[in-house]
Amino acid sequence: MGSSLSNEIPDPSSPDAGRHDPYLRMHSVTVFVRDQDRSLRFYLDRLGFTLVADVRFQSARRWVAVSPPDGTAILSLVAPAPESREYKLIGRPTQVVFVTEDVLAKFHEWRKRGVRFSSTPRLRRIRYERPQPAINGPGAPASPADPEPVWGGVFTRFQDLDGNSFALAGFDELTREVEAQRRAAAAKLEAERLAAQELEIAKRVQAGLFPQTLPPMRTLEYAGKCIQARQVGGDYYDFLDLGRGRLGLLIGDISGKGIAAAILMANLQANLRSQCAIALDQPERLMCSVNQLFYENTSESAYATLFFAEYDDRTRRLRYVNCGHLPALVLTRDGTLERLEPTTTVLGLFKDWGCEVGERRISAGDTLAFYTDGITESFSDRDEEFGERRLIEALRRYRDQPPGGVVDSIVRDVQQFSPHQHDDITLIVAKCRRQDGRRQ
Repeated sequence: MGSSLSNEIPDPSSPDAGRHDPYLRMHSVTVFVRDQDRSLRFYLDRLGFTLVADVRFQSARRWVAVSPPDGTAILSLVAPAPESREYKLIGRPTQVVFVTEDVLAKFHEWRKRGVRFSSTPRLRRIRYERPQPAINGPGAPASPADPEPVWGGVFTRFQDLDGNSFALAGFDELTREVEAQRRAAAAKLEAERLAAQELEIAKRVQAGLFPQTLPPMRTLEYAGKCIQARQVGGDYYDFLDLGRGRLGLLIGDISGKGIAAAILMANLQANLRSQCAIALDQPERLMCSVNQLFYENTSESAYATLFFAEYDDRTRRLRYVNCGHLPALVLTRDGTLERLEPTTTVLGLFKDWGCEVGERRISAGDTLAFYTDGITESFSDRDEEFGERRLIEALRRYRDQPPGGVVDSIVRDVQQFSPHQHDDITLIVAKCRRQDGRRQ
């Protein structure tokens, strides 16, 4: 049984259609020629066109295409068989019009190169009727006070080697305005292209700021991941080798989004990495130095939440400072859950800033999770929040996996729960092992 096209092809005007119009542009105009090689040299050498394509297909047919310098149109140079109907069209006037800012300059340039013109350029004017308002009725004459506009410019015609003729024109103010709009649109597209290119470079640069290696620990296995909602973002995580068997685990969330947040993120990371060597065994001194630098180098409204944890591989002691960040979760071996709540306020808002250091011993079999609100505040299509409860359930469900597996599984759950990501998703999971390095 046959089916109509309407049953097979979606209607672009339907509510389910995409928001953007499909891409559409003119592909090419066909010009019939006798010898493609000979014509190709004419268009490239005498007219200054560029080669778009010169392809031979399996059928042995050859497609040659050229374009004027701005690349907005394509001429296909087709050599039809001598006995064909198309062959009789060679040497006929075409309907192709080339537009230039200075017809006389182009006329003299091309004539010196041997291009044949039918006449010297001359001014032509054409009157056209201005469309009348609907209240005047169809076919109503123009008002004497509103004369018909004049459209015109300098025209001439030239021929290629086969006698195909084309118009060369330089138009009046009306067409110059249209051309100005076209150039403005082209400039906008170029600016958007450059912006996209710069964002892609920024994305690669920021990806390099995330930890590339994991300092080895005997009693701690850990992993982290950041999935950005845009090309770049403001979430931050890091693993720092603090020396003497100590590891720094950091996760943060910068205020704002996009490029501005990414710059602040890089600033915060640089401050932390430059100061961690100075702080020695004093996390509070480290965080006070970082807050001072962040406060001095950012705007008044810029701030960051941050969870900094220092893990001692020998004693399994965890010392931490929670700067207004979401509480870290500690899931013990027996299933008990503990939250490591904030010990101070956010970074960067206050010059006079102090913090308290929390401390906890981590036992073999314990699991730690550090995360940003991109996980707990992800919303489903039914406007339900993923929330802390689902995160805890996922930690318990995947606790037998290694940290990297737990991270991947939870991130996958969040993405399935919330298909349309609006915020960066960042997660660190760490598991404490026995002194011999084996899992409990």
